Amino acid sequence: ADYLDNGNNKMAIQQADKLLKKHKDLHCAKVLKAIGLQRTGKQDEAYALAQEVAALEPTDDNSLQALTILYREMHRPELVTKLYEAAVKKVPNSEEYHSHLFMAYARVGEYKKMQQAGMALYKIVPKNPYYFWSVMSLIMQSISAQDENLSKTMFLPLAERMVEKMVKEDKIEAEAEVELYYMILERLEKYKEALDVVRGKLGEKLTSELQSRENKCMAMYKKLRRWPECNALSRRLLLKNSDDWQFYITYFDSVFQLIDESWTPPAEEEHSLEGEVHCSVEQAVEFIEERITEESKSSRPLRGPYLAKLELIRRLRHRGCNDEYKLGDPEELMFQYFKKFGDKPCCFTDLKVFVDLLPPSQYSKFIQQLLQVIPLSAAAQNEVALPGDIKALQQHLCVVQLSRLLGIYHAMDKKEKLTVVRELMFRYRHGLEFGKSCLKTELQFSDYYCLLAVHLLLDLWLEGEEAAVWQCLTLLEEGLAHSPSNAQFKLLLIRIYCRLGAFEPVAELYSSLDAKHIQHDTIGYLLTRYAESLGHYAAASQSCNFALRFFHSNQKDTSEYIIQAYKYGAFEKIPEFIAFRNRLNSSLHFAQVRTERMLLDLLLEANISTSLEESIKSMSLSPEEDDIPWKDLRDNRDLTVLFSWDPKDRDISEEHRKLSLEEETLWLRIRSLTLRLVSGLPTLSHTIQPKNSEKTAENGVSSRIDTIRSLLQQLEAAVDSGKKFLEQKIQYPVLGPPPTRMAGFFSNGSCQCQTSLFYLVSDIYELDTNGLEDSAEIQERIGNSFKSLVERLTDLFNKCKGDLIEVRDGTLKTHPNLLENLVFFVETISIALWVSSYCDSVLRPFKSNLQKKKKKKKESSVAMPPVFTHFLDYVTELQTLTSNVIDHIKGLEIILTALKLEELSLKDTLLLQEEKKFTKTVQGKVQSSYHHSVQEIGELLKKRLDTIKKLKI
Repeated sequence: ADYLDNGNNKMAIQQADKLLKKHKDLHCAKVLKAIGLQRTGKQDEAYALAQEVAALEPTDDNSLQALTILYREMHRPELVTKLYEAAVKKVPNSEEYHSHLFMAYARVGEYKKMQQAGMALYKIVPKNPYYFWSVMSLIMQSISAQDENLSKTMFLPLAERMVEKMVKEDKIEAEAEVELYYMILERLEKYKEALDVVRGKLGEKLTSELQSRENKCMAMYKKLRRWPECNALSRRLLLKNSDDWQFYITYFDSVFQLIDESWTPPAEEEHSLEGEVHCSVEQAVEFIEERITEESKSSRPLRGPYLAKLELIRRLRHRGCNDEYKLGDPEELMFQYFKKFGDKPCCFTDLKVFVDLLPPSQYSKFIQQLLQVIPLSAAAQNEVALPGDIKALQQHLCVVQLSRLLGIYHAMDKKEKLTVVRELMFRYRHGLEFGKSCLKTELQFSDYYCLLAVHLLLDLWLEGEEAAVWQCLTLLEEGLAHSPSNAQFKLLLIRIYCRLGAFEPVAELYSSLDAKHIQHDTIGYLLTRYAESLGHYAAASQSCNFALRFFHSNQKDTSEYIIQAYKYGAFEKIPEFIAFRNRLNSSLHFAQVRTERMLLDLLLEANISTSLEESIKSMSLSPEEDDIPWKDLRDNRDLTVLFSWDPKDRDISEEHRKLSLEEETLWLRIRSLTLRLVSGLPTLSHTIQPKNSEKTAENGVSSRIDTIRSLLQQLEAAVDSGKKFLEQKIQYPVLGPPPTRMAGFFSNGSCQCQTSLFYLVSDIYELDTNGLEDSAEIQERIGNSFKSLVERLTDLFNKCKGDLIEVRDGTLKTHPNLLENLVFFVETISIALWVSSYCDSVLRPFKSNLQKKKKKKKESSVAMPPVFTHFLDYVTELQTLTSNVIDHIKGLEIILTALKLEELSLKDTLLLQEEKKFTKTVQGKVQSSYHHSVQEIGELLKKRLDTIKKLKI
């Protein structure tokens, strides 16, 4: 066992063998040997050994534990349940084995059996947790039941009765048990009863979370629409802590609900269960003013009361009745707020919510007013006034962010924008002095100046200023040099490099972000969208692997979290874990990565290192199966991961999100159908079978061609939907979601090529079933298809021609679309070759039959059917075309190597000396990345050329 722990699996196997020679029936040694075998890649031997031991139904703890570890590594948790079922039968009173059995069921989600196992445990050892394990398993059955009616009439009421029994017998001990009772009542929509539980004696056990009882009461009051109680409770909680924002929201919600219902307090008795109720705007105004007065006496400044006042103004305005309540002018209130909290980084995000309260005509005046209260000092008359300490720097940064948010920078012309960029960068470099003692992992105080400068330059780039984008990269690389942990710099660099078509620097930047766990799903799209489409095949494989590793381990990890939750009685977390697992399983990104990863593997290996058939088999792909949950696809991308200070009308909107999801889904459908069509090719090649089984073979194969034809129709439909979608000409914000590859796929002709290749398959199949005799018409159709395919592929190649990087008036311009077209060309030619090898497999047997006939008749001239010459011409033309593309790529490599970027005198002499060195680095990175792309594409095409040469019938 020690050898296994240290990863020395071979020694472990040897030691186990020695032991087994002496003691032939030592179960544990056999299992440990099996673990060693499993870890050295001999899965089948390991499985056989393990089953040998399992068949003997061992009951010693060592063997059971070791087998559990082995089955887990094999990803076969269902075998663990069988193991412990047998052990429990032999040792019926073992608490330990029963609880292992329960956990084994939990791993595979067998809720019904969990319920039974829990009760069996409780009978052996009447401990409360076991009883409640069983209750929780009932709730899980109700959650997973497809039929909501069933869960409301059977599972939940049964769970409720089980808990009530314990309540009556006064056996409730722990907080978790009360939580569980509350959960059941809430799911049964018995809000009144749930409220009584929380307010009653049982509720006293709810102590582990702060305000756990109050929060649960509040939730129930809201469900019951008991606004007086909501109001009184939130009022009471705000008196205790006037900085708790969620209770301000409930307080306002309830006040306005009561006003709308014209509720009046009863004359004699208490206002409500929770005490005094406020039911008029006057009371609310007075209450907020009191909170502000109280705040001024507190030892540390609280933001809550001041923001609550702005929130109240906003709500009153929304109702069209603000002016009669003298709450003050929002502009003045925000100014006072800035004076109090302007040196805190949160000041900007606090005020961002309320800028709508300012009239646009006041924006400039408001910004000037804020600037006047910041202590800045200039060394000389015409110089920029700078902050003297970090506090003043934070205040100034807050104003600059607000200026951007209010659209003041957007309204400037090019010259003014460039002046602001200079000033911001000057401030950025000056601010670095305050962060000299910062650690590598800390951000510099002035980083936002640099980011804002880059945002301004991005505006200029979008307005057609080509040099601006290089300056963006230059400033970001400089920023990153001073602040190596700034994720915003890295994310922005990733987006800009990708827009320019350079993927090489991105891989390193992304890995330095050190994305953890769920981030592979939320920001992974930044990587997977561009890696393959820019020709970095190796990096694309790797980035898909990162993501897939996370998604696959999520399955296993979630079961472990669920088991921990049972052990520690954190029952309310279990449904959350399940929902989390489902959300990841139906993730859009997961489906995309799975599909693209398989297409990529086929592209790199099929008919190169392994046959297409073997590749497809190893992925267990079949054209009939579709494993994508189309109805439940979840878009888990974080589209706001990049900071943006843009005004609402320029920022990413809900509409953009919807459209992006629609576009991603359409593209995924096209890709997934393409993959399934390719996976159908090997199923068509008929294996020669004995005469009598002809009928069955016919049925089998004919249904396969039907599958292909039906997939083709679906592909046509998906392509139509895609084209309709693109007609809307949607422009996402520059930092919003990246568009898919769909537009390029249609415009460069790859789409038409690929579809007609699959139609060709259908024709060849027809020729195969009809034979060569009376098929002149089909043969001609096939011949024409070959001709038009060569034309289309040549067109596609023509769309790949041109300089990838060109120098215009001293500025670099990259053409990523040419690179994307080249990648599509390689993919399309690969599909063409897979289809050709299918043609080859159909025509070869025909040819050998003809030759046999020729020998029998001893005639020198048996006429060769035209399809053979068509095919040979086609293959020869494919070979010529591919050689031409390879030569073109060699040419591109030479040009890219010869490009002397140093000689570019950047027109903008505003560049300082230290910036120039970063510019050099940036341009070098882009050049090297393009060179790398072209090399990888060239290598792959050479391999494809070799497969063409084998296609001579």
